[in-house]
Amino acid sequence: MSASVKSYAAVDLGASSGRVMVGRVGPDSLELSEAHRFVNRPVRIPEGLRWDVLALYGGVLDGLRAAGAHRGGGLDSVGIDSWAVDYGLLDADGALLGNPVHYRDSRTEGIAQKVWATVPASELYAATGLQYAPFNTLYQLVAEERTGARRLLLIPDLLTYWLTGEQGTELTNASTTQLIDPRTRGWSYDTAERLGIDLGLFAPLRQPGDAAGVLRPEVLEETGLTGPVPVTAVGSHDTASAVAAVPASGERFAYICTGTWSLAGLELAAPVLTEESRAANFTNELGLDGTVRYLRNIMGLWLLQECVRAWGDPDLGELLREAAEVPALRSVVDAGDAGFLAPGRMPERIAEACRASGQPVPVSPAEVTRCILDSLALAHRKAVEEAQRLADHPVDVVHVVGGGTRNALLCQLTADACGLPVVAGPTEAAALGNVLVQARAHGLVGDLAGGRDLLTRTQPLTRYEPRGHPGHWRAAQARLTGD
Repeated sequence: MSASVKSYAAVDLGASSGRVMVGRVGPDSLELSEAHRFVNRPVRIPEGLRWDVLALYGGVLDGLRAAGAHRGGGLDSVGIDSWAVDYGLLDADGALLGNPVHYRDSRTEGIAQKVWATVPASELYAATGLQYAPFNTLYQLVAEERTGARRLLLIPDLLTYWLTGEQGTELTNASTTQLIDPRTRGWSYDTAERLGIDLGLFAPLRQPGDAAGVLRPEVLEETGLTGPVPVTAVGSHDTASAVAAVPASGERFAYICTGTWSLAGLELAAPVLTEESRAANFTNELGLDGTVRYLRNIMGLWLLQECVRAWGDPDLGELLREAAEVPALRSVVDAGDAGFLAPGRMPERIAEACRASGQPVPVSPAEVTRCILDSLALAHRKAVEEAQRLADHPVDVVHVVGGGTRNALLCQLTADACGLPVVAGPTEAAALGNVLVQARAHGLVGDLAGGRDLLTRTQPLTRYEPRGHPGHWRAAQARLTGD
């Protein structure tokens, strides 16, 4: 291997699966290959819904072993990103007190109202800039019995600790806790104090690119890696890494990170903390190089994943081909409705929502699938339009990254709905963003724009031009809002 080409392992953990990818980066090259993929399957126990974090850690170790085998036992760095908000609690000896609670667990029901009685929702937004979601870390902490807890580590920080023995709290993921001030990019001490949350539970903040330790000798032995292997703090919230891998030029772009969730919004230089922004439920999360990820959470392909599971896992390609033949915009639902958050009975719940709004009820899997994809495209349109208005930040193109790039029908419908070109790719955006931060930390890539330029030159991208008349989408939106 050329001395100017380095190998980086990107541990990328999603809500339904994990993967360890190996990125090989040179001055003019960026190649990504999959070393190992494993299931992330939460477990429902009498106490509620929990993450099987030990199985996840086992998958990470298996992946690092496979990554090292690909590279002859050598890696130049490891970085970890995952979903947001969830955490593990450690005792005074650093031992995990229990399996981390899943964000879809019901324990936060009614907690927001309790919080708002102390810190009104408008004040909370002005201080932290985070949209309301019932599972935000802040609400989990108010619901949590923290007996014996001396340390709180967000999921990627917990796994980093097990790999290295070093504790830290990476900033982009910390910004999803609703305890960070997006203006100062530090803790919101007043918010925490008013709610009785001890910020001493959190390890010191780390920035993307900071050193996070080296693999422990026991990890080297188990994985067969040749040490020392540094671990680098990346954009450990997977959306932060995915946005870092948006192959955009300039500032006039919107992005949609697609997967279990759709995260649709803009990259800004400063947060938008207006009351109108709060009412529209936009969030201000922190990104690389001082940026703000101004976005809205949309239910995403979770809707389709749950339906496919209920239908016994039919062939997805055939299902999408059949859905493409179903008349457009026959029925739509609100893809941001929290009523779709919990698992189970998704086809029936979608049918019930259509019936309640007086629309034709989708019956066949193809009809339900088309309803979901039309609804997601409609939600993408609304988010992109409202973000531009609220931030006074016009865009010329929408970049779609993540797993949804494989769904050509969804990409085309998003272009049609937004009335803007859609550039789809890369698919493994979070892993690529993870790799790029590691490469930057080791001097192979320059700033954010330089990394994006490298992505544009090395990754396959597909462009979708808008079709049809935008009036059809406005009429569909009116069905949901009653306007």
